[in-house]
Amino acid sequence: MQTITQKLVENTITKRATQTHKGSFGKILIVGGNDQFGGAAILNSSAAVYAGCGLVTTATHPSNFTSLHARLPETMVIDFTDDQAIKTMLNKVNGVVIGSGLGEDSSSLKILKFVFQNVQSDQYLVIDGSAIDLIASHNLDLPDAHIIFTPHEMEWQRLSGIPIKEQTETNNRAAQQKLNAIVVLKKHHTEIYTNQETYQLLIGGPEMATGGMGDTVAGMVGAFVTQFTDNEINAIMSAVYIHSFIADQLGKTQYVTLPHQLIKKIPQTMLKFSQKAE
Repeated sequence: MQTITQKLVENTITKRATQTHKGSFGKILIVGGNDQFGGAAILNSSAAVYAGCGLVTTATHPSNFTSLHARLPETMVIDFTDDQAIKTMLNKVNGVVIGSGLGEDSSSLKILKFVFQNVQSDQYLVIDGSAIDLIASHNLDLPDAHIIFTPHEMEWQRLSGIPIKEQTETNNRAAQQKLNAIVVLKKHHTEIYTNQETYQLLIGGPEMATGGMGDTVAGMVGAFVTQFTDNEINAIMSAVYIHSFIADQLGKTQYVTLPHQLIKKIPQTMLKFSQKAE
């Protein structure tokens, strides 16, 4: 496996050009957060906004609207059961993050299928959480898009059929090739599988073992691939690296790192990395 290095991140997070606007830095649709797991969509969306995505729209359960607006006034919001609103937004965005807190009932499945039917071939599609389990349990066909899976080890077991104890690089690569998608396998020393290479993250620690960490990195991945468009692989690796880098910094003075704390540090950390490349 190749190691994800700080130098790669410094070369990816470049200084912004002066003559730009919010449309210059990507547009994302976040789809997730049912009436029980609204926090997942809030973390997705917050991570995407704080990671520099120009425009973020969150499609979620209406019960989450007030909390989302209170926590994150920078995002727009729509009802995730409103097919026309979803379709309209899919025609405007560069990427989609779907599945965090979506749930696994019939309504969740309907939403996932509708997005799959309407996502476009040139868009990024980050598939996380419940969406991974729905694909596995219903044997769903994947749409034509730039697909990035972000499973933890148990979700990967369900999707790939590989037991956790047998999730070796060789077995994981074989499953990734069948999916024909990029796989970010979240674990201690996260691994990223592409069609050509396998990469490993050597930072991050037990302070990150907190609910919502995966939702946060999924939002960051979505923001990075739609913002740093020169190299999608480097963008994904940089998002994963920054996520763990901030957690490690916070972990020097905290027993546990909370996702909302990590999110607030993203802009300052990205600035530091962009200055190092100069």
